[in-house]
Amino acid sequence: MCALVAEDYRSHGCEWTRPGFRTLFWHRFGNWRMGVRSKLLRAPLSMIYRCGFRHCRNVYGIEIPYTVIIGRGVVIEHQGGIVVHGASIIGDGSIIRQNCTLGLRSLDRLNEAPIIGKRVNIGAGAVIMGRVTIGDDAAIGANAVVMSDVPAGALAVGVPAVVKSKS
Repeated sequence: MCALVAEDYRSHGCEWTRPGFRTLFWHRFGNWRMGVRSKLLRAPLSMIYRCGFRHCRNVYGIEIPYTVIIGRGVVIEHQGGIVVHGASIIGDGSIIRQNCTLGLRSLDRLNEAPIIGKRVNIGAGAVIMGRVTIGDDAAIGANAVVMSDVPAGALAVGVPAVVKSKS
């Protein structure tokens, strides 16, 4: 956990006060505490995690549960309005900006959340819904609504998102 937190710290410009870094810290802490085998020892850690998670959600507006799989060097660029479904996967080196939603398309399929590849750049206000795979090095434009797969290295813009080649 310490190595991942140190990497997150460097990814966020070595500034521990950034809300994105703090949210990722609590996410990493939530994952780490689940590795504590004794329920008696894990219970107080879970209470601490819940306080940290709720602080990030209520104060910073960033909701990333511990069940999300987040790669190394992910950057949460700006605070506010970021919601990530618990079954989502976010690849290494991706950037998420404010007001982004990674969520479900239907409440009938609770595990069909987005899969974000490595080094994906997600623009402000983007919405990625359902079991959508975003390829490595892709870019999602601001306010795009992505409901279908985006190939590696492509650009998705518009409502609904149209895939274009990145130039």
